[in-house]
Amino acid sequence: MDWRPDRKAKKAIYKQLAEYLENGIADGTFPPDKPLPSERYLAKELNINRSTVVAAYDELESNGLIQRNRGSGTTISKDIWGITKKRIPSWNRYIEAGSFLPNLPVTQRIRKEAVEHQLINLASGELSEDLFPMEYLREITSTRSFIGSLGYDHPQGNEILRNTIAEHVRQFRKIETSPSSILITSGAQQALHLIVQCLLKPGDAVVLEDPSYNYNLPIFKSAGIKTFFLSVDKNGIDPKELLSLHKKHRIRMIFLNPAYQNPTGSLLNENQRKVILDISSEHGIPVVEDDPYSLTSFTGEQVPTLKSMDVHGNVLYISSLSKIVASGLRIGWIIGPKPVIERLSDAKQQIDFGHASFTQWIANDFLESKNFHAHIKGLVKELEKRRDQIVTSLQFYLKDQVEFSVPQGGIHIWCKIKKDINEIHLLEESIKRGVIYVPGSTLGSKKGFVRFTFARENEASIDEGMKRFSEALHFL
Repeated sequence: MDWRPDRKAKKAIYKQLAEYLENGIADGTFPPDKPLPSERYLAKELNINRSTVVAAYDELESNGLIQRNRGSGTTISKDIWGITKKRIPSWNRYIEAGSFLPNLPVTQRIRKEAVEHQLINLASGELSEDLFPMEYLREITSTRSFIGSLGYDHPQGNEILRNTIAEHVRQFRKIETSPSSILITSGAQQALHLIVQCLLKPGDAVVLEDPSYNYNLPIFKSAGIKTFFLSVDKNGIDPKELLSLHKKHRIRMIFLNPAYQNPTGSLLNENQRKVILDISSEHGIPVVEDDPYSLTSFTGEQVPTLKSMDVHGNVLYISSLSKIVASGLRIGWIIGPKPVIERLSDAKQQIDFGHASFTQWIANDFLESKNFHAHIKGLVKELEKRRDQIVTSLQFYLKDQVEFSVPQGGIHIWCKIKKDINEIHLLEESIKRGVIYVPGSTLGSKKGFVRFTFARENEASIDEGMKRFSEALHFL
């Protein structure tokens, strides 16, 4: 056998072997009337583990290319060349060939563990169910009649809801806008996808924060976008770095999370915001402001948004109800210039023919009711208590082993581990002890950090989770 696996390639050896065998079946190297080489022979011939050969044959069998027969070895499936001439597609090839990239393996692992096992969840960026306004939402669905249409709605979203959102952002976020400048989306995530897909092209350079939730998203790489990074500390980004990056790379768009940033919890001050907007207007660079947390201030102060200070229309503003009401509602929105909103609306219609009318009705009634004010007040109070608990637990169990800044809003706390550790080993040890969180490297280029989210668990669980994490850290 002339073929040998490429041990330096990123593709797993069993996949390389499966691909070689599949090509050999197609071109006649392996004739249909003779058995394929045995697992033991291939392992010895190629100097690989037998389990690797077994995995390759498992893949070929799952795709309908081969069949295993006791006593007569492994043979090519008769269905490929027989009368039926039916063949199962090589789905793994299709999966690998797709242009839309999967989440990072660590991210996939965290989500899988959180769903399949009873873990203390300090990873998920959503509210716990006891923080959802269930009583208020049940009142809407049980006492008010649905008066909307169950057919396709306006491409930009229900006009009544867009009017309500315009009033909501004016009152709570000091943003002056009109319903025609608003697009309803399936959460902030879809808003980001629409912007990247519709307003940027392969090869464009954009700026992301480092660390940042956006760092964890494969949408930029899938679209062929070049990403450059602005470092974030407890005071946010340094706008001077932005100018330097633009001079070198001709930046096309800036993505920022100014209020209680995910994951650092930092808050950009007013002067920094003004400088960013000045740079944006001077060089004609759009800014995408992602604002899930500005209503969660623990100080009671109203946090100014970039969009509220934007006099030239340079900011595309994204927000949603996911982090302050309920993630399952899937209600988000983009505010921007009308031509941009119409372009994004056209793309959204191609994807899903517009947003679900029923959830838009619920969101509208809740946003315009006095219950929304009561809910936000109660939510902030509960989040502050959980923030205080995680700070207390970090100080008690980890003392001088970690460094962190206390966030004044939002749902995340960003910690630097002082000793040198293997992030994957620490995560595995933590999972064994029943607690999960997000390793810092999945959110940025720096190692030795972790993000704990305190919105998903109650105070007792937060304390127990930090105890288990400290045990995992001490074990290493």
